Amino acid sequence: MKVAYLGPAGSFTHNVAVKAFPDFDLRAFGNITDVIKSYEEGLVDFAIVPVENSIEGSVHETFDYLFHQADIQAVAEIIQPIKQQLMATTRDKQIDKIFSHPQAIAQGKKYIKTNYPQAKLEITASTAYAARFIAENPQENFAAIAPEAAAKEYNLQIIAKDIQEIDENFTRFWLLGHQSPVICLPKIDKKVSLALTLPDNLPGALYKALSVFAWRGIDLTKIESRPLKTVLGEYFFIIDFENHNEELVTFALEELTTIGINYKILGNYDVFEL
Repeated sequence: MKVAYLGPAGSFTHNVAVKAFPDFDLRAFGNITDVIKSYEEGLVDFAIVPVENSIEGSVHETFDYLFHQADIQAVAEIIQPIKQQLMATTRDKQIDKIFSHPQAIAQGKKYIKTNYPQAKLEITASTAYAARFIAENPQENFAAIAPEAAAKEYNLQIIAKDIQEIDENFTRFWLLGHQSPVICLPKIDKKVSLALTLPDNLPGALYKALSVFAWRGIDLTKIESRPLKTVLGEYFFIIDFENHNEELVTFALEELTTIGINYKILGNYDVFEL
């Protein structure tokens, strides 16, 4: 089996792929859109993409592509603890620039501001790209924020450990595919993710949409709005809810249709934890 992930090697997504699918053929791609397209084009059997971080929120590139452009569903979710390390080619190097993914920079910004206030922050497509870039430029006064696996992958020295501002830092990753393979990780939940679009002529449409879950005792775990990219002020809504009773969920979805609310299923999946 072939699995696409957001690379290069040493990224958090790569770590998820290695831990969940140690015997699969792992293929790295440069950005989230290319990861998803690789699955759409039949280059791989599955694709792993980040969807949400507990500190920085949703990964908009993932949700927007799945809603607007793809007809793919998540078949599994894997939750990974996130620990950010500051690394360089040598421990005693002066640091003039720090490279990383925007979410990693945001998670370590307090540490950087306190300890390297003069350093410029540079954005990269992933944390692992940042690590690889500074490894390829050892003569420069560069550092990267990346996972420990990236330091091992690119022979870098960790100069500050666990610089994320909040210890309870987790990222959700979705496995996209037709059906979930066997995943030998602890299973902790079962959920459904929907994207809702609301009719203009239905007063209280969002309230009515959420009520079909509330009165059935179906617990919502996420709600978020994203622009429809049509006109200003129009949105679609992403909701996640627990799926502990398939029959109740089926009735809730039928009621959404009955009251005129359109939805797209983004995933119906078991949740696993690293």
